[in-house]
Amino acid sequence: MNISKATGEQKLQLCRTYFRAGFALLPFLWAVNFCWFFKEAFTRQTYPEQSQIKKYVIYSGLGTFVWTVALTIWIIIFQTQRAEWGATADYMSFIIPLGKP
Repeated sequence: MNISKATGEQKLQLCRTYFRAGFALLPFLWAVNFCWFFKEAFTRQTYPEQSQIKKYVIYSGLGTFVWTVALTIWIIIFQTQRAEWGATADYMSFIIPLGKP
């Protein structure tokens, strides 16, 4: 999608939609929102909707960062502690490693 041809109101609506959709456990949309609208929010000439777009871009970037950190921490903890958790970890695992005989 080429957002440069959209009006300020259309850009704001799209940015808001992507931001709100990120709350449906879709943090990837926050990352997309941050990448698409970063230039619109911080480098383009000022227009009335820009301050609201800037707010959504900042919050989308923060949301992406928080999700990335949380997911990384969970992956590290799960991968290092999985064997100690026994059957509970096996129920959470999609693929159960067989180990060495």
